[in-house]
Amino acid sequence: MRYDLAVIGSGGAAFAAAIAARRKGRSVIMIERGTVGGTCVNTGCVPSKALLAAAQARHVALHQQFPGIRTAADGVDMAAVTGAKRTLVDTMRTDKYVDLAADHGWEILTGTARFVDGPALDVDLTGGDRTRVHAEHYLVATGSAPWTPPITGLAGIGYLTSTTAMEQTTLPRSLAVIGGNYVGLEQAQLYARLGVRVTVIEQEDRLAPGEEPEISDGIQGVFADEGITVHTGSAVTSVRREHDHVVLDSHTASANGEIRAEALLVATGRRPVTDGLNLADVGVTPGPRGEVPVDEHLRTDNPRIWAAGDVTGHPQFVYVAGAHGTLVADNAFDDAHRTLDYHHLPRVTFTSPQIAAAGLTEAQAVEQGYACERRVLSLEHVPRALIDRDTRGLIKLVAEQGTGRLLGAHVLADGAGDVIATAVYAMANHMTVTQMADMWCPYLTMAEGLKLAAQTFTRDVTTLSCCAS
Repeated sequence: MRYDLAVIGSGGAAFAAAIAARRKGRSVIMIERGTVGGTCVNTGCVPSKALLAAAQARHVALHQQFPGIRTAADGVDMAAVTGAKRTLVDTMRTDKYVDLAADHGWEILTGTARFVDGPALDVDLTGGDRTRVHAEHYLVATGSAPWTPPITGLAGIGYLTSTTAMEQTTLPRSLAVIGGNYVGLEQAQLYARLGVRVTVIEQEDRLAPGEEPEISDGIQGVFADEGITVHTGSAVTSVRREHDHVVLDSHTASANGEIRAEALLVATGRRPVTDGLNLADVGVTPGPRGEVPVDEHLRTDNPRIWAAGDVTGHPQFVYVAGAHGTLVADNAFDDAHRTLDYHHLPRVTFTSPQIAAAGLTEAQAVEQGYACERRVLSLEHVPRALIDRDTRGLIKLVAEQGTGRLLGAHVLADGAGDVIATAVYAMANHMTVTQMADMWCPYLTMAEGLKLAAQTFTRDVTTLSCCAS
């Protein structure tokens, strides 16, 4: 079996590369040992946001804030909620992956691939047969999987991961979540809004430790409002099961204690998946976390082998994986020498309110030698938040001192993921906060908060009328 491109994996990076290669008239073969579609459609973005939307609907019904409007919500039929999520995932997998491969004209082999000298791929097909695949270029796009820390007793207690937490058909009465970054935050709020008592344990001294401190304080306040217990600066040293509860032994700088819950979710990050690929035999040595080392063009030490997406150790976003896949096709077949610029890469945590950011934090700007200034605007000064009767949140901008060039934007607000797109365009075009303050922006949108935050560098927005610019 001889092809121009052989792809191991079938997620966002794999499909982007395959589509781009087919558009160039190149032959493609894809090998997948699990479920076609990768993390995003099967166990990541799509199912998690579908469940979060369902939990949000219940939360609004129970806690809507508008006088004269009566709403109510009964208990949760988790089997039905999960079933609807599965139907959505199955539909999108078929439409956007399986059928798409057929439309573009490449075959997906179901089986396990490993490199052999050549390089070539030996593929153990599901069903017992074996075949060998030869290609001009190979792409490793095997993604990532949940990583669990070496906590004493963890292996034997039946804990949940970000994958299995979204397959539950019944709800526990209580849930402990180890990890207070984006996955832990989303899953904690999801379960809490479905009626579960939730406790979050984060080893760092604040939730969302990679975000600005103001964002961390804001989301912790939201969690407190919603009855979610938070322990920061707390390391779980061991876990055990006692009857129908999991007991976590935790240690903080000041005290030791026990945390009890019916179920445990471990949300401590993800690791690249490279096991069984036999990369060393073709001159590619995985990095310390199992990642496939690549150069700026996504080429490995073997000039015919490339890697893309989560498996490279780059930021674990599906839009990064997609950009990687297209870049590999261009570089492999057109010798394009393309690279990617990550300096204004956005990120979103789909809590409610959402957390979104792009560019540098204030601390990162200082570390990189910038003389910078920053402004923090409370949503109390954003008309859209006032209309929605929810002013929990803020917008923080970091700018270069003197030039006013925007270096970073950080948002805690409903619709923050949409707001941050505007900041990405501003940074990509090297805009200053003065230019942002003078740009057109529609009134009564959350994006207007970005304009107002930019205006705070030169004026007191609290003295403006509600629609003054």
